[in-house]
Amino acid sequence: MHMQHHDREHGPPVVPVKFVLDDPEGLTGSDQKEHTLMGGEGESLLELAMEHGINIEHACGGVCACSTCHVYVEEGMKSLAESTEAEEDRVEEAPGLQRNSRLACQCVIQGKGPIQVRVPAWNRNAVKEVPH
Repeated sequence: MHMQHHDREHGPPVVPVKFVLDDPEGLTGSDQKEHTLMGGEGESLLELAMEHGINIEHACGGVCACSTCHVYVEEGMKSLAESTEAEEDRVEEAPGLQRNSRLACQCVIQGKGPIQVRVPAWNRNAVKEVPH
């Protein structure tokens, strides 16, 4: 399933977001472990990552119906929207649950950052359909 783009507008890309990839080859096809991107207020971390070739798994299309886009927010939690009850219910189903666990589809940028997110190695689908 492909990510559903949200109709919400987002601000200019002025918020620094660093993605640390435990499996860079599996998520991007390269060996670059860290990617520092600029996101805009109102944009989700999943949208930002996907727009820049970081293929975070999102089986439900990014609508908070699964837990496959589970990430760890290592810095900047206060610059993200608070988790909802629906997100908390879904993230509890994710493997490797930690206190800083979030769903990338629900992490909407709402502050100045900086934000750092770790994408675990198990966050990929080896037989994922290629976008067309």
